[in-house]
Amino acid sequence: QGPVCTNLGLKPGQRLTVKGKIAPNAKSFVMNLGKDATLVGLHFNPRFDAHGDVNTIVCNSKKVEEWGAEHREAVFPFQKGGTAEITFAVNQNDVTVHLPGHQFTFPNRLNLPVFDYFDTQGDFTLQSLSWE
Repeated sequence: QGPVCTNLGLKPGQRLTVKGKIAPNAKSFVMNLGKDATLVGLHFNPRFDAHGDVNTIVCNSKKVEEWGAEHREAVFPFQKGGTAEITFAVNQNDVTVHLPGHQFTFPNRLNLPVFDYFDTQGDFTLQSLSWE
């Protein structure tokens, strides 16, 4: 478990940029964006080799203990032992995830007006966090 941020206050039109290092022997890492640890609007989970997925980004949402349907992205711009820069742009009805050379959107299934919570877990070391 990496750092946990609360009271971020990210609203539509704002972005959160995350930079960090991926472990050389990484299996997977997670970034959660939501209201708190129980209401996760975006569970962002790049998997090098975990849960039967290889080089796949799996996204989901969680309401208390209930997970939604998994969304998979085939584009995988991460490298073990490399650095990563990921930007989450909050829109009215979804979140746009900006990766190196690729972007995709994930719906705001929980209809969160504000994203206050962010955490990282797994084989990722957070180096910087910035928002605008």
